[in-house]
Amino acid sequence: MIKYPCKSIGTVFILFLCSLSLISQDTYVRNASVDIKKYIFNLHLNDTTNIITGEAEIHVDFEKEAVPFHLDLVGYSGNYGMKISGISEAGKPIDYVFENDKISISPTQLTTRSQVYTVNYQGIPERGLVIDTTKFGQRSFFGDNWPNLARHWLPSVDHPYDKASVEFRITAPDHYDVVATGEKIEESYLDNATKLTIYRETAPVAMKVVTIGVTRFASRLLGEVYDIPVTAWVYPENRLEGFSDYGVATKVLRYFIDQIGPYSYAKLANMQAKTQWGGLENAGTIAYFENSVNGKNEVEGLIAHEIAHQWFGNSASEKDWNHVWLSEGFATYFAILYQESVYGDEKRKEELLLDRNQILDYYKKNPSPIVDPSIKDPMKVLSVNTYQKGGWVLHMLRRELGDTLFWEGIVAYYKKYQNSNALTEDFKTVMEEISGKNLDTFFQQWIYTKGYPEIKWGWNYEKNKLFVDIEQVQEHATFSFPLEIQIGNEQGRTFTLDVVGKKTIFEIPMKEAPKSLTLDPNVWLLFEEKS
Repeated sequence: MIKYPCKSIGTVFILFLCSLSLISQDTYVRNASVDIKKYIFNLHLNDTTNIITGEAEIHVDFEKEAVPFHLDLVGYSGNYGMKISGISEAGKPIDYVFENDKISISPTQLTTRSQVYTVNYQGIPERGLVIDTTKFGQRSFFGDNWPNLARHWLPSVDHPYDKASVEFRITAPDHYDVVATGEKIEESYLDNATKLTIYRETAPVAMKVVTIGVTRFASRLLGEVYDIPVTAWVYPENRLEGFSDYGVATKVLRYFIDQIGPYSYAKLANMQAKTQWGGLENAGTIAYFENSVNGKNEVEGLIAHEIAHQWFGNSASEKDWNHVWLSEGFATYFAILYQESVYGDEKRKEELLLDRNQILDYYKKNPSPIVDPSIKDPMKVLSVNTYQKGGWVLHMLRRELGDTLFWEGIVAYYKKYQNSNALTEDFKTVMEEISGKNLDTFFQQWIYTKGYPEIKWGWNYEKNKLFVDIEQVQEHATFSFPLEIQIGNEQGRTFTLDVVGKKTIFEIPMKEAPKSLTLDPNVWLLFEEKS
């Protein structure tokens, strides 16, 4: 997702060595013996109160035999939270414990490998499901789960490590339009001026990216890309502006399918919504902030970022919150790659220079690595490190491997982890297998070490030789990297220097003295030039 106005969130950081990356797991307790296969959420919404009534049908597979397991659900406290009226196992009531925002279930059929549990509950969600009015004053309900807010309204394993198919069955007053994760299966008008709308997504998704949108919508089919329907769902009051602003989604979707691989979800809906984020990459039903619609077509980069997430973050998901750069860094860079393909190399340079400046500014106040095991709260993993610096790492990896191997590696990584989960080491392993290169140093210095090269440099010419003096002045680490130097004007010769030490003097044979030298003219290195 993209968060406005500022993507960075304050955190406490520590310096650590690569070996510590092995313990950089977040604190969510996993249960490897239990796999949620499917959720069916029956939800009743109304106009009288903000109380929602729910029945969650949860299909569970056990590795060997049924064992106790937990679901996340925020309990009632004050005016908000959920009360459970009962839980059943295969249709029969079962005992449970509901405390500390956890439902603890001990199966009675201990030899059954698969079972269905039903949780009946109701209450007012404080977060996760945003019940509010649109900017035009229309009552609305929007799912806004990222990172772990689904537990406020949906009993579930609220962590991306356990993904499942999902079905929403929404019963609401019949004056509402309903969009949700998945393909629309049914829309039926019922008694008492209510309407049942059912959406089903068969691909496994994490709870962070499931959603519903319920309000007065104008919707339009923007087109189909390889039989995938692409739609816009916007407020009727800005209908034509929204259809125009979101119209580029078909072109973006086609680019990523062609470049990366198959799209995992039933549709691609682009939804104007009440969201705490600038954009939220819900699987197949992306939410964009309300003012993204103005008819000026200014959000192409945002749309590209959120659609890129359908591959990275949604389908190939981080297994651990500390590795969220596999989501946000990828979406940041792949939005740049899309814009480069449309607008050319100058657009690539422009976007990367903006991101590099943000990285330098952020580091001065937050000297921390991309994968930071000190962060325990998933709400604090978003930063310039996980967005812009993560994107820059991919950009430098592209430079390291070359375009052909870089794209082959990306395709292989997505193919292996589509509809699954990965860690940074998994990505590294795939890129090494495809390229035949050892990338230990690359990942160690750019992912697991804070900062970047801070370079002081100078040059002189004598006796038909150009001498270039490169010194890294940062104290905590010494980086290895290729550094381009351009001789003369924009059309001048370019040399690549392989910098491996704290201070190196390079000798370049040259018949005459250059008039000027420029570092990194093509914007391939994350560094700071020091005077």
